[in-house]
Amino acid sequence: MEPHGRGGIGGRGAGRARNPYELTDESPVYVISVAAQLSGLHPQTLRQYDRLGLVSPDRTPGRGRRYSARDIELLRQVQALSQDEGINLAGIKRIIELENQVAALQARVVELQSAVEGAAAAMQQREAQVHASYRRDLVRYQDVQQTSALVVWRPKPKD
Repeated sequence: MEPHGRGGIGGRGAGRARNPYELTDESPVYVISVAAQLSGLHPQTLRQYDRLGLVSPDRTPGRGRRYSARDIELLRQVQALSQDEGINLAGIKRIIELENQVAALQARVVELQSAVEGAAAAMQQREAQVHASYRRDLVRYQDVQQTSALVVWRPKPKD
């Protein structure tokens, strides 16, 4: 089952600004009767799923429900889990919640990986700048090993 992808069960995610005339999978365009036909369910079932928080469509200013293509797909998945798998509606709601949580965590992992890669690149760049700033007239210090050898120095006699 694909996660609902709206920032929780039925909530709309605060997203980027979009062209209001561009239709996407999340564009609320179907009235309840059309959504019922497309999903193969009765309109009363859609209302029940909305009350339970399984599929929460957008609302018009007059409070009418508007379903998106993603909502229709989710309705079909809920029906399949209920009819084919025998999972009760509370279980289906929990599955949807967990799938949304997994999707959010996966997105966060990608975001954090990108941040780590950026920090590593910045660190390497800074390290290269530090190495480039070394004075070239200095000789690198090498630790001399201490020995217990005794060196005797005698000046040459003057003739």
